[in-house]
This record gives sequence, C-alpha cells and structure tokens, in this order.
Amino acid sequence: MRKTPKVRGLSDILTYFRRNETPIFFVSPTAFNLLGLEKFVNRFFHINYFDSFDGAHPRVFVPSEKSADDFQSMEDVCNYMLMHKEVIDKIKKSGKGPAKLLFVMFDERTEEICEQLGVDIALPSVALRNRLDSKIELTQLANQAGIDSAPNVLGKADSFNELMSLAKKHKLGNDLVVQTPYGDSGRTTFFIKSEADYDKHAEDMKDEQLKIMKRIDHMPGTVEVCVTRHGTLVGPIQTDITGYEEITPYKGGWCGNDVWPKIFNAKIRRDLRNMASSLGDRLYKEGYKGVFCMDFLLDTNDGTPYLGEVNPRISGASPLTNLITAHYGGVPLFLFHLLEYLDVDYEVDLRRIQNRWNEYDFWSQLVLKQTVDRVQQLTHAPASGVWRMDKYGGITFDRHDLDWTNVIDNDEAYYLRVYREGDYTYKGADLGIIVSRGRMQTEKRELRERAKMWTAAINAEFHGVEPPKMPEFPHDPYKSKLF
Repeated sequence: MRKTPKVRGLSDILTYFRRNETPIFFVSPTAFNLLGLEKFVNRFFHINYFDSFDGAHPRVFVPSEKSADDFQSMEDVCNYMLMHKEVIDKIKKSGKGPAKLLFVMFDERTEEICEQLGVDIALPSVALRNRLDSKIELTQLANQAGIDSAPNVLGKADSFNELMSLAKKHKLGNDLVVQTPYGDSGRTTFFIKSEADYDKHAEDMKDEQLKIMKRIDHMPGTVEVCVTRHGTLVGPIQTDITGYEEITPYKGGWCGNDVWPKIFNAKIRRDLRNMASSLGDRLYKEGYKGVFCMDFLLDTNDGTPYLGEVNPRISGASPLTNLITAHYGGVPLFLFHLLEYLDVDYEVDLRRIQNRWNEYDFWSQLVLKQTVDRVQQLTHAPASGVWRMDKYGGITFDRHDLDWTNVIDNDEAYYLRVYREGDYTYKGADLGIIVSRGRMQTEKRELRERAKMWTAAINAEFHGVEPPKMPEFPHDPYKSKLF
C-alpha cells in the first residue's frame, strides 16, 4: 500500500482537502452545524432529514421517502437515516472507502450500525464523550489542569439543610446554582436560595453527585476548541444569547451567539484562550481528539473567567467558528479535526494558524424556536437564502444562496429553514436559523432592537392550520432539539 506523503504547512493542507477522495458525510437533521465545509473538502456531503434547500444544494442529500417516526432525540433521527436504503446507497456509491461519518449526537446504536455498514465515525467514542460530558468528571479534570470553575463544591445533598450545610462549609453563600452530572444545562441547572426552590427540583437531585456553585453575576459565552496531535487550537470567543422570550420558550435556553474581535478586553481574551488551550491539552491525555465546545462564565464584577461546562462534540458554536476562521483566516477550524481522523501525516505551525484568526467583522446567529403553545401544519414557510429588511422592519426575500458569508451588510440576513410546508410545528420546535452581520445583543445582555425585528419578521412568514388529527410530539422538548 502506497504511503500518503507528509503534508507540510497550510498550503499543503488546503491542497490535500481539495484533492480528498475519502467520502465524508455529516449526518444530522440539518446542515446547520457544518454548512460551508463542502467548499474546502472534496467529497464532503451532508445527509439531512429536513430539506432546507429544496434540492438545490449539490452537497446536501435528503431521502425522497421518509417515514413520520416519533423521534425522541437527535440520535433517533441519525439512526433512522443510517438504516434508510437511499442513504446506505448514497454512502456506498460515493467514492473510495471506508467513508468517514460525522454527527452532532450519536449513541451506542449508531456505533453498531456504522460497524455493520463498514464506515468509520470520525469522532471520539460514545463512552469517552459520555465520561467527559459529566459536569462532575469535567470539573475534576479541570482542577487537575489548574482551571478554575466558579466557587463550588462537589457532593450529595438529599435535603435542603444538607445543601446549605455544604454551601456554608465552603463559603458559597445562600444563593446557589446546582447542577447534576448530565443533561442540557437548561434543564439540569437549578437556582436555589430557598427551601421552596429546593423542593421544586428535589427529585432531579436525589441520589445525584452534585456540583454546587456560588451564584455570580456573569456573562455566559463559549469557544470552540480543536485538540490535535500538535497541540490545541482555539476558535473565536463568542457570547451566548439565551432565554429571550421572543426567540425561545425556555428560560435560560440557548438561542444564539454573537462574535466580534474585541469581545472583551485583551487580558480576558488571553485568559480565556489560555484556559481553552490548557483544557484541550488535558483532554488529549484522556484520549480525546478533535473539536469540543467550552462554555465559560465571565464574572461581570471583577472580570474573572470561570469554566462552565464542555460539550464534547460538534456544537451550535461550530457555524460561527468555521465562518470566521474560514472567511477571514482562510482555513476553517474543523479541517484540523478531520486531519486527526484521516490517514495523513501532517505538520503545522499552530501559532501561525492561530494568529490568522485575530481580525474579523461582527457576526451573529439566532436559533428561532416556536414560542407559542400551538400545534399547526404549515401551509407556508420562509425559504432559505438572503433576506433584506427595510427601515420599517419589513423583510423581503432577496436571493437564493447556499452560503451565508455572502450576506453583504446589516440590512441583510441569511435564513436557514428547518420546517417547510406540510410539516408540523409545536412549542419548542426549531423553526430555523438567522445568520447576520452585526450584533444581536448588547454588552448588558439586552436583546437589540434589530434582533427583535428580524425574529418577528421571520416568524410572520410562517402560516399554518390546525391539523385534522393531532400528531404526537416528544414529551421532553429538550430531547427533540436539532442543534
């Protein structure tokens, strides 16, 4: 077998991916998380359940026939797709194998199906991801790496008095944030300062190892990181957009990000990058390689950054990360993830690559959910592409486009559709994503007027009717989220 020659430097890396013959598939409900990678990687395809582009995207494959299964999670959607005959045929006929598959979420069943299909998952194993996804495990690893979380203690508390006793012993005060090891932070993080607060969530915390934190005034944010054999690369720092009732029905629920080069002062940016790099190096020792998302909390009183949690996967931060690093630095961060999972020997100066990502413009994304408690079958939905807003807040569809970096100014935004005509929507359903130049949130964590206008205008484009027969939807809306 002929050995692949060594790839040296950025120019060789870009050439390598332009000539890539290994089929790579991102299997997900939509193309959102990795849209745009196909411009850099030959034989990179998206396999999606939702048809965001009406068949117009040459690298997006959506099966022509789909059942209306009652999916309970993103993993269910992906496993259904992998067992679909049209998808299997697409994978087998796509090029030199074995193919590499990518997911946002997958489980042990996914691993079994991929083994049966003879394809490789280009991500850390489910077992490793699950271990690192534990907020308790992560805190312990971070402590070993010298990375601070908000003042906390780890332990069990099966009563309000036990909880307060632990808090008092470690000088955490009476206003607490309590997390259980696993799950979306929107439903496994509890704010407790009274016995009534505790009683409300007692069953969720019973017999669980808890992370008990002092509640601080903070700005939440995130940064995507890529762990490689040569060291750790850190993407642009982003602030989180969370909990706005215009965008999401869930208090504290994530609904977007802002990114700009001078996001905090130079010291805070440096501290956050050092934190992310140290954490990446520590996770590498655990066998982790590739991208992960590090959430942080910035204390707004003294500017101290603390580790929040880690999503050991491709995430909702990936689109803006790859947009910035590719559009302004010439190379998307995710290419270095792929290099770790392809049979290629490469060398790269990480510092030079990192420095390419320091200067860029303002960008933002909003993930729109249905906020009203209503089930409807859509008769009209806004199309994917570039929309333009007039000075009165009205919008018109400007042009079809497959690339959100073609948004020209702050009066334009790219809308990526999820649900289309004929689909059923419900409270909490992910309707689509707005990607725009400019910011959607102020430094004081207030939703900007333009964000409210874009959200209202896109929502007004949806029309539907009450279905003749009410379909069933997941009881837990967090399990059905798509990103």
